[in-house]
Amino acid sequence: MFKLPSRRTAAGALAATAALTLAFGTTASATAGGAAPEAVPTAAAPSVSGSPEAAFTRIADFYGSYIDAVYDGDGATAERLRSFYLSPALQAELATWEEAHHANGVLRAQNVPLKRKVTSTGSGMGKTHATATLTWGSDTTRIFVQADLATRKIVSIKD
Repeated sequence: MFKLPSRRTAAGALAATAALTLAFGTTASATAGGAAPEAVPTAAAPSVSGSPEAAFTRIADFYGSYIDAVYDGDGATAERLRSFYLSPALQAELATWEEAHHANGVLRAQNVPLKRKVTSTGSGMGKTHATATLTWGSDTTRIFVQADLATRKIVSIKD
């Protein structure tokens, strides 16, 4: 024996049919005039790339990791990052700078920036050069950084 669909099933089918009709009707009317529908711009997905062989990448990686560690209050990780990425001479220079200025020598500040951007400014004479732009609310600070191309260690941080 044939069973008729329930009211709920019939109502659902009717709603689905109406939605499809509206969707196809809208598309047809939008393109009927010959103009193509306007494309909706989509933002590119964020991406980060680099190479362990590139001194510039090492600068960018250091600033990203170091700021994250300091922001999270992980002093031990921040010290390990300094030890790995910075030359021994720069580590000694930063210790002297920090004692004189009572601030973090890598960040050139007493607090942690909310954003960072590291930009390559070229290479020459065995060094790669970069500018780290640190954003503190509405203010920014630029720090000039050099890394040795042979060792890939950061050898200079200046403001």
